[in-house]
Amino acid sequence: MRNEKISWTSFFRTVFTIALPIAFQNFLSTTASMVDTIMIGSQGELSVAAVGICSQITSLFFSCYFGFASGGLLFFSQYWGARNERGINQAFGLALTCMLAVSLLFGGAAVANPDFILGIYTDKANIIAIGAPYIRIVGFAYPLQVIAMIISFLMRSTERVKPPLFSSILALITNFILNWILIYGRFGMPRMGAAGAAVGTLVSGIVNVFVLFIFLIKDKKTIVLRVKDMLSWHDGFHKEYMSKCLPIIFNELFYGIGQMLINIVIGHQSESAIAAMAAFRVLEGFVFAFFAGLADASSVVVGKEVGSGHLMSGYQYMKKFALLCPSITFTICLIGLLLNRPLLSLFGLGAEAMFFGKYMILIYLAAGTIRTCNYIMNCCYRAGGEAVFGTLLEIICLFTVSVPATWAAGMIWHLPFLAVFSFLYTDELIRLIFETRYTISGKWIKPVTEVGRSALPEFKAALTAKKSLSKQN
Repeated sequence: MRNEKISWTSFFRTVFTIALPIAFQNFLSTTASMVDTIMIGSQGELSVAAVGICSQITSLFFSCYFGFASGGLLFFSQYWGARNERGINQAFGLALTCMLAVSLLFGGAAVANPDFILGIYTDKANIIAIGAPYIRIVGFAYPLQVIAMIISFLMRSTERVKPPLFSSILALITNFILNWILIYGRFGMPRMGAAGAAVGTLVSGIVNVFVLFIFLIKDKKTIVLRVKDMLSWHDGFHKEYMSKCLPIIFNELFYGIGQMLINIVIGHQSESAIAAMAAFRVLEGFVFAFFAGLADASSVVVGKEVGSGHLMSGYQYMKKFALLCPSITFTICLIGLLLNRPLLSLFGLGAEAMFFGKYMILIYLAAGTIRTCNYIMNCCYRAGGEAVFGTLLEIICLFTVSVPATWAAGMIWHLPFLAVFSFLYTDELIRLIFETRYTISGKWIKPVTEVGRSALPEFKAALTAKKSLSKQN
């Protein structure tokens, strides 16, 4: 096992060669609905609110399938470190199968009965009328979304960061052009409004998957996908995969349910508050999309080190990512606060909604920084092979602190909107305390590869010695 210290110079070299391309790719690939919300701003607050509500449904869908993708990323990165090609094939096939099943369930519901789904989130009939055509069309894009994600995760894990970045750029350009034509009725096309934005999202999803698929089948030097291996789960692999994935799946599922309950509270606020929340979610999404890419990159780096038996290196990379990423989030949020008026004016908000938006960004300056620190640590736990601790902590804190506090503030006490909003992140500080201690302990390193497991005793001994020396000093 390598015990040398990972210097900041070496760390930043990894960040610039692997992490930043992944971060930008993730930023681009998750901005389709954000672009929709911005470009629909000229249609008025109601259209912004409707697309924002639809984005919340897509967020719940994401929560239901992301556990399978995250579990796949764990196996991809560790097996890549051990150069286990068959294991990568098995993980890819099983993750893709599970994710497609979820996408068909959500997509079918969105296409068949959009009014019912939107009615869960809001009681505003005018918002539902605008949102129903949008979510019905976007439902057809859900299977494309999961295919693109799992292929991107596979490529990132095997250190092919440029193809997903290229496909995301093409998809975003496609989405922007089609939105511009169909929302406003350019070049003789009908003026479709929100529905036009949905068509842009669907077509851009087709472009994204097509480009990724071309890169995937042309590259025969890194990993070759074989259908036989992708469907070969009879040797007990599915049990190992599910043992790692189920905690993540429950984490994402219950987190999605918790966010749905919070969104229901928001959906029963004033129309200006709903529109302000939709605009804020876009701005938060831009920050979080970039940050989540860094988190995925940290998973790739940490997972590769752990899978190849370099456990102390993985441990050191984790601690440095846990310091870097929140610092970046704080800087971005501070810039957003200083530029709040020009940013919020993109959404066509009224005076009251603009007021809400400014102070929501101010609250998020602190809350978002803590949140991203928790997120990066939980991602690295999963990459290291530990999926239970972060799951239990997040779900317990969410349902015992954040959700009941927000529900009581909005639905029982009927507090002003900004007071309701301030309760959304009340669980994050509690999580930060527990996760920081768990990160330092190193107990989250639980390799799934043989070479990683063989290095575990030495790592534990080295960590114990390091802690003893620290106490003596």
